[in-house]
Amino acid sequence: MKRLLEAELIYGRLLPVDEPHLVERYNKALDGFGIKRTALTSFRIDMTGFSPEIADELGDRDYLDPNRVNRRFVIMTPEQVNLPVVHTSFSNTAALMHEFFSANARAINAITIRDALYGEIEDSVSVVNDIDDLLSINEVRFKVLSAENMLGKAGELRTLVDRLKTVPNAWADDAMLNRMVDLAKQTGDIRQNALVPDQLVFRHEAYWANHFGGVYVFLDDKTTTVICDPTVPGFRRSRPWQVSYIALDDPKRIFEFLVSTKRLELPRASWVEQSGLFQHRADMTVVNLVNQGDPTTDIEKADRIWLQTWMHRNADLVARDGTYPFLQEAIRTVAATGEIKINEVPADKRFLLVRAAPDHPDQWLVNRLISQMVPYDFVSRFVFDKQGFYAAYEQYSEKFRAYVVATLTRTYLQDKAAFRRKLFGIREDDANA
Repeated sequence: MKRLLEAELIYGRLLPVDEPHLVERYNKALDGFGIKRTALTSFRIDMTGFSPEIADELGDRDYLDPNRVNRRFVIMTPEQVNLPVVHTSFSNTAALMHEFFSANARAINAITIRDALYGEIEDSVSVVNDIDDLLSINEVRFKVLSAENMLGKAGELRTLVDRLKTVPNAWADDAMLNRMVDLAKQTGDIRQNALVPDQLVFRHEAYWANHFGGVYVFLDDKTTTVICDPTVPGFRRSRPWQVSYIALDDPKRIFEFLVSTKRLELPRASWVEQSGLFQHRADMTVVNLVNQGDPTTDIEKADRIWLQTWMHRNADLVARDGTYPFLQEAIRTVAATGEIKINEVPADKRFLLVRAAPDHPDQWLVNRLISQMVPYDFVSRFVFDKQGFYAAYEQYSEKFRAYVVATLTRTYLQDKAAFRRKLFGIREDDANA
């Protein structure tokens, strides 16, 4: 992972925590979780407060994700809202954190001046044993505490203020008044500073979970659709009267579901030609064939002329695989007719020609699924399915790793938002990317 770290392709854009009082606040949050304190004087955190350095120190990447449900968080500063989530078991963790930050901005801004917030995103289950456990999670509740007990002190002061207003002669209780003054010195004027979060309950929308090798859950008005390995416990048995199950190795049914629910953008010239997506996938196809043929090939500095020469020399292999010629024909067809009749395309090649509908709220999740169906497009995999990318990267040869890092640095990292907008039509930036 050294190359990924140096290129900031893993654990990039994290927030340094290196001031003693902030480290102490983080340690108090760890105390609250019953986790051993860190001896580090400097570390980095993501949006949820996860630190790769502390994870290494503890030897536990799931120290904020016990049982991979009820995710824990530590909020040191409002600036965390702009950070990525680099370790999670649910793809919508970032979205839930964004909602929490947005709904409780005033309280977070006020509290983190003097304190740190920590707690759990509580689900309705404590452990996931089968699909039914995942499907039972309809909403989550943020259980929030504070490292310096600022929330508790604000609550106590609020109670004393109410008592002063309602209890006759309460103003004569010197001990109570002195306690109020002491609390006010710590919390400030609670009439002006909203120190208690306003919204703690949020709906659990469509998501991917890393349980059982990966489970996709899509929600529509009256139905829930689960896409995963058919050997997962509960497949076709959990709530069969209200849940539709599709095997992950059934591209035809997956494609039909995504089309019928308007989650896909079908191939038309209006977006295909300006996006360059077909040519991008064609290039990824050739690079994949080169690597399969000889993983020791140094293609880091290979240009288009080199690749064309390689294809001429390996024309039989390219033709036998069929993907590159198929995509070139698709490019010509779109240019000539303006569209491709998707029903005439073999089911195993349809995902090469589509992207998620940019105006659908599940676009990131759908693009993640598409990238899993086209795994050799390591650029798309990195953008939408980092867990899958990192797992695949571990299997690459050293030469191919160097090429992958160079390609991502040269293309995606130059301007992430512009890259996503051009290839995938994503108009809004996302801190999880």
